[in-house]
Amino acid sequence: MKERELPLLPLRGILVFPYMVIHLDVGRERSMAAIEEAMLGDRIILLASQKETEIDSPNPDDLYEMGTIAEIKQLLKLPGGTMRVLVEGVSRGRVLEFLEQQRYFKVRVEELPEEKKTRTPEIETLIRGMTHQFEEYAKLGKRVPVETLGTLLAVEEPGQLADIVASHLSLKVPDKQTILEAIAVEARLERLTELIMREIEIMELERRIGQRVRKQMDKAQKEYYLREQMKAIQKELGDKDERQAEAEEYKEKVAKAKFPKTVEQKALKEIDRLEKMPPSSAEGTVVRTYLDWLLALPWGKSTKDKIDLKKAEDILNEDHYGLEKIKERILEFLAIRKLTPKMKSPILCLVGPPGVGKTSLAKSIARALDRKFVRMSLGGLRDEAEIRGHRRTYIGALPGRIIQGVRTAGTRNSVFLLDEIDKMTSDFRGDPASALLEVLDPEQNSTFTDHYLEVPFDLSQTLFVLTANTLHTIPRPLLDRMEVITLSGYTEDEKVNIAKRYLVPKQMESHGLKPEVVEMDEEVLLKLVQGYTKESGVRNLERQVANLCRKIAIRWVKKEWEPHTLTNEDLETALGAPRYHFQVAAKAPEIGAVTGLAFTEVGGVVLTVEVTPLPGKGRLTLTGQLGDVMKESAQAAWTFIRAYALELGVEEDFYDRTDLHIHVPEGAIPKDGPSAGVTMATAMASALSKRSVRSDLAMTGEITLRGNVLPIGGVKEKVLAAHRAGIKVVLLPEENRKDLEDVPENVRKVMEFHFMSRIEEVLKLALLPLAHSDEMPGDVSVPMHSDFAQEGIPVTDLGPDDAPVWKS
Repeated sequence: MKERELPLLPLRGILVFPYMVIHLDVGRERSMAAIEEAMLGDRIILLASQKETEIDSPNPDDLYEMGTIAEIKQLLKLPGGTMRVLVEGVSRGRVLEFLEQQRYFKVRVEELPEEKKTRTPEIETLIRGMTHQFEEYAKLGKRVPVETLGTLLAVEEPGQLADIVASHLSLKVPDKQTILEAIAVEARLERLTELIMREIEIMELERRIGQRVRKQMDKAQKEYYLREQMKAIQKELGDKDERQAEAEEYKEKVAKAKFPKTVEQKALKEIDRLEKMPPSSAEGTVVRTYLDWLLALPWGKSTKDKIDLKKAEDILNEDHYGLEKIKERILEFLAIRKLTPKMKSPILCLVGPPGVGKTSLAKSIARALDRKFVRMSLGGLRDEAEIRGHRRTYIGALPGRIIQGVRTAGTRNSVFLLDEIDKMTSDFRGDPASALLEVLDPEQNSTFTDHYLEVPFDLSQTLFVLTANTLHTIPRPLLDRMEVITLSGYTEDEKVNIAKRYLVPKQMESHGLKPEVVEMDEEVLLKLVQGYTKESGVRNLERQVANLCRKIAIRWVKKEWEPHTLTNEDLETALGAPRYHFQVAAKAPEIGAVTGLAFTEVGGVVLTVEVTPLPGKGRLTLTGQLGDVMKESAQAAWTFIRAYALELGVEEDFYDRTDLHIHVPEGAIPKDGPSAGVTMATAMASALSKRSVRSDLAMTGEITLRGNVLPIGGVKEKVLAAHRAGIKVVLLPEENRKDLEDVPENVRKVMEFHFMSRIEEVLKLALLPLAHSDEMPGDVSVPMHSDFAQEGIPVTDLGPDDAPVWKS
C-alpha cells in the first residue's frame, strides 16, 4: 500500500468499480478542472461517488471516503463546454486528506491494490453460490447477454470476479458502495451474494405482478372488443344504450355550463370514463356525483352589486345603531367597486365581545350589497377536510364546507361569513387554520383547489367576513391576511337607543303586544340597562326585555294591566330589585386610596387601590388576587417611591421602619396587567406623605422605574366606566391621546382629561396639599362594587385584544 496525490472527480448517481470501463459525461467546472489536471500528469484520477445526487457543488463531507483509482483512456470535448471521458478502474483508493477544494478537488490517497488470493475451499464455496445466483439473476432480468455472462464467469481471480459482477447489477449507489468498501474478498462475495438474492426476490415479485396485470388486461380487452361489437349492432339497429345516452346528456350540460377551459377538460374526461364503465359499477356512482357537483357550482354566475351608496347606508343604519367604522369601510368598498369593478374583495375580521352584533352585521352587509349570504360556523372545527374536502378515493367523500357554501349561495360573489374563527382547534386530522390560509389570501384564493374537485375555483369575488371575540388564539399568518375591525362594547346611551329602536319593537311583536299596550321611555330603558345587565353587547338586555314583555303579557291577558307608559316601579315589580350597582366616586378625598380604571370582558370598571403604611422593615405586601404582571408593577412603583422619596416629600429612610400593604378590593376577582402602576404609585405616595387624593379623579397607566408613564389599552371602556361612576377628571398616558377620539362626544364634553408622560405630573394633579389633607377624616369608607364578586367576572386592565384572566 502506498500513498499518492491525485485529482478527484465527484460522481453523481453512478459508481465505478476496478476493472470497469465506462464513458462519463462531465459538465461541472471543478470536475473538468480535475480531468485537465490529470491529463497534464499520468492520466490517473480518483473517482468518488456523492452521497446525495441533488448536490451540485459537493463538500468533502458529501463524498464517500472509498473510491476507485482510474486511468483516463480517452477525452472528447463536446459542444456546450462539456466533456466525455472514457475511464478504466484500476484499484480501490481511500481518501486520507483533501489538499485543495477551490479550483478542483485534490486529495492524498491510500492506494489499495487487489491482493492475489488463492481459491480456498471457503472462497470456492462463496464463488459458486454467487455465480449460481448471478446466473439466476441474468435469466430473470434478461439484462446480461449470454456471451457476457460466459466471459464474466471465466475470470479466475475472486476479487476481480466480484467487482465485475457487481458492475453488471442494477443496484443503488449506497449498495454498490458497501461492495466497494469491502476490502476482504470473503466479505465482498458474501455481501454481493446477499444483494443478488434480494434483487432476485424483487424480480420474482415483479414477474408475478406483471402476469396478474396481463391477465386483467386481456380480460379488459376482450370486454372492450365485445362492447364495441354491441355498439356497432345498436348503431345499425338505430338504438342507443343507456350509458351513451347518459354521457350525451352530461356533455350537453357541460356545454351549457360555461366552464373554464381546465374544468371543461376535466369534466369531459370524467364523462369518457363514465361511458366506458358498466352501469352498476360503484366507481360510476362516484363519477356521477362528481359531475353533479361540477355542474352545480356557479363557475360564471354572479349577482350585480347595488352601487347606490345612499341606499346601502340607509340599510346599514336601519339594521344597526352606531358601529360607524365598519359602516364606513363597507361604503368605501362600494365606492371603489363603482370606480373599478375588477377590485378583489377584502377579507374583513370583526373582533369584539359577545352580543355586539358581529354576525347580524354580516347579514346587513349582504343586504346592503344585494348579495347572497352564507354562514359557516368554525367553532370547535378540528378537521382540515372540513375546509378542503376529502379526496374522491374515500367512500362518501364530499367537497369541503367552503365549496358547499358557494353551491348553497348559487353565486361566486356572495357574502361568506366564517363565524367564531378564534375557536378553531387542531389535532391529528390536520390544522384547519392552515387550510384557511389559501381561502383568505386575496393573492391565492382565485385558484382555490378543493381536494374533492381537483380543479381551481375562483373565490376572489367572494366577500369573506370573519368574526372573533379575541385575536390571541388566531394564528399570526392567518391574522396577517385579514383586515381587522374592532367592535368595542356599547355605551349605555347606545344600548338605550338599540333597545328603543330594535329590541323593544321586536320583542313586543314576537309576544303579541301592540304598541298601545305599553310604552317604554328612555329613562326606564336606562334603568333596565344599568340595574339588570352587565355586558358589552345587548344579548342579556334583549332577554330582560323579553322577560319584561312576558310579565306584561300575563297581566294583559288577565286584564290586570291598563295601557300606560312603563315606570321604574313597574320595572322593579316585574323583574325584581336591580341586580347590579356600579361603584360610584368616593364622597370625600382619602389618604392612601386612589381610584383606578380596569378593563374586563364586559367593559370597563372602576377599582380602588388601597395602601396602608405599617411599622416594619420595608416589606411590601400585596393582596387582592393580583397576577404576576400587576405584582411587578407594584414592585416598580415601590422602587420609584424609594428612589424619589425626597422629591415626593417623604423621609428618605422611611423604608427602614415602614412596611406597606397594598390591597385591591374584591379579592375573589383575579386581576392582572401593567396599567395599575400609576394608580399604585400614587396611592403609595399619598399614604407615605399623608396627603389625600382627589375623590373626583381616576387614573390609568403603566409606570417605569424612572417614573415614565407608558400607554395602555381599553381607553374607551375605562373612560365610560369612570363616567358611569361620576368621575369628573381622568388622567391618561400621553401616548393614549389618539385613543380619546373613540370616546363618545357627549362623554368627552362633560369630563376633563389630562395626559401625562411623567409620574410627577400625576401626583401634582392627584394629591391635595398637606393642610387640606389634615382636615380629612381618617376613616372614610371606600365604596365597593361587590356585584363583580357575585358574578365571578375576571378583571384585567389589559386592552380588549389581550387574553382575559379567569378565576381558577
